[in-house]
Amino acid sequence: MVGKIKKQLDKIRPYLQMDGGDIEFISFDDQSGVLKVKLQGTCLSCPMSQITLQEGVAKAIKEEVPEVKEIIAI
Repeated sequence: MVGKIKKQLDKIRPYLQMDGGDIEFISFDDQSGVLKVKLQGTCLSCPMSQITLQEGVAKAIKEEVPEVKEIIAI
């Protein structure tokens, strides 16, 4: 499961890096379906980061890994 999630993050990463940001896998809880990630670079101070996280990152990951129910940036 973690491997599938990291593979999806690797696909998303270049889009974030184009704007000076990045994303790091922190943990995934199999029972709750909660994925924790850490936004990095310009994503930390970007007012659009939560929208990017929920509308971009979350959708892309959930399409390929439906076991992910929620994504939280820490």
